[in-house]
Amino acid sequence: MNILDKRRNEIIEANKKDLEAFDRDDQAMYDRLVVDEKKVDGMIQSVQEVMEQDDPVGQTIEHRKLDSGLDITNKTAPFGNIMIIYESRPDVTIEAAVLAFKANNKIYLKGGKEAIHSNKILEECWHEALEENGLSKDWIKLLHLNRTETQDFLKNPPEQLDLIVPRGGERLIAFVKEHATGAVLVSGRGNNFLYVSKNADFDVAKKVMLNAKIDKISGCNALDKVLVDKNIEDYEGKLKELQELFRDHNVTILVDEEVSKVLTDEEKIPSEDTWYEEFLAMKIVIGAIDGLDSAIEKINQYSGGHSASIITKDRDEAITFMEQVDSAAVYHNASTRFTDGGQMGVGAELAISTDKLHHRGPLGLKQLVTNKYYVLGEGHVRV
Repeated sequence: MNILDKRRNEIIEANKKDLEAFDRDDQAMYDRLVVDEKKVDGMIQSVQEVMEQDDPVGQTIEHRKLDSGLDITNKTAPFGNIMIIYESRPDVTIEAAVLAFKANNKIYLKGGKEAIHSNKILEECWHEALEENGLSKDWIKLLHLNRTETQDFLKNPPEQLDLIVPRGGERLIAFVKEHATGAVLVSGRGNNFLYVSKNADFDVAKKVMLNAKIDKISGCNALDKVLVDKNIEDYEGKLKELQELFRDHNVTILVDEEVSKVLTDEEKIPSEDTWYEEFLAMKIVIGAIDGLDSAIEKINQYSGGHSASIITKDRDEAITFMEQVDSAAVYHNASTRFTDGGQMGVGAELAISTDKLHHRGPLGLKQLVTNKYYVLGEGHVRV
């Protein structure tokens, strides 16, 4: 923490080099790339929070003594070697490394070339801290590899990679899955849905969906699709309210065939592929849906399995939605922007997992461990 604070001006200056070389056409990635005073403060806070958490290794998960006399304890254990591949986001260089290190894991950091100057100085900060404490710099390594070299590294790593986390878009995830020989945990894809029930408080719906859409368009927890129940009171009037809401905030609206009958001057979605797309932009789809079951079915078909929200005053309807929607986080009358380690009380996160093994949702310190069985006997043999 002290090193980050001491070198904050160097970090921000290095980041300026990355920003100057970056094409701002991709606003979402540019936003993720920025390191300012607030971002450095966030890095320091993440390190502080992880330091204050209990050591996750060696914790007893379960203990039992069998009738045979065998004494069996299941304890948490380090993964060993972790690799994270990420685009932009220099703060990941701090958060991922501190989590891995605290959980007794070595970590390989493969950041994008767009953040090379930022990541290099952050690696220097890590190595300075490790050396001050008499530890090897090998605990935390920033890989300086191009795409071909990264492919070779994934196929033939210098040592076993026990967990590989691609944190980014569809192309990055597909690339890692194609070439990795170790276990891959998918993170980063959003395409999040919000369903406005016929029982919704519409003022709540507007407040929640606007926050979910515009608070941070570069977040994987940002909102991309809104489904409005056709059975809601004053359906056409409410669609026009949404049109005005999003237009007032410079959000581009795409509509499905049904909604286009009401919002006649909005562009229709170009193809079914749009329903699968994560926008990371000031863009949203508004679609019509006929009831809860249809909404659940549509979300499960098209969403990224990240976050989904229902707006309704009917608690039983909300419970059904949350139980049946297959996403890492499900919400009732709340913004999808809360799918975040800090916001959920987990603290610093390695990533947001949309996989079901070994963990789903924010990967915090407690999730960066596996387990091991300790079996104590007295000459026991199996017969």
